[in-house]
Amino acid sequence: MSPASDPRHTFARVLSILGHPALLMPLAVVGSAAARGAPAPMLQAAAIASGAVAMGVGIYSVRQVRAGRWQHIDASLPRERGQLNLFLVLLLSGMAALLVWTGQPRLLAQGLGIGAVVVAVAQLARQWLKVSLHAAFGAFAVGLAWPEGLAVAGLALLAAGVAWSRLVLRRHTRAEVWAGLALGAIAGLIFQGLAA
Repeated sequence: MSPASDPRHTFARVLSILGHPALLMPLAVVGSAAARGAPAPMLQAAAIASGAVAMGVGIYSVRQVRAGRWQHIDASLPRERGQLNLFLVLLLSGMAALLVWTGQPRLLAQGLGIGAVVVAVAQLARQWLKVSLHAAFGAFAVGLAWPEGLAVAGLALLAAGVAWSRLVLRRHTRAEVWAGLALGAIAGLIFQGLAA
């Protein structure tokens, strides 16, 4: 059976798309802010900032593929991944700085800043290990949602499914997925420490 016709492969692909950081993180950021009782202006700032980051990543990735610089939007080759990671660090850091400069709540800027650190750590580790950013941001989303029980349970289930999908799709090894989950969990703990 070819991977394309294998139901496990199809389900893994769906989970990988649903758990893509560009889709997952805006929902987690806005959901976390709403669960904390954030006022409407803060929710709007969270939605705009996280949506802008997601759109920026999407536009950058599509342009790289269309220009022939990348083979696939997934940025799976080492050179492509390095370029994407650098872009992400700059984009997340820049958006965090913009939020601080415009007087938005510090927790929003800190969340984006922590996201930039997650990507920077993955970039620094890439000569030894291709850390799964899907897994890392899945675990980080769980940390953002803490302590909202239902949201935490749903996001933890999704993060586990995304981690499994990265293995089935052969995008990462077990060590790379575990490293991503650990990195994301640490990021979530740091965020919770700052939020306390």
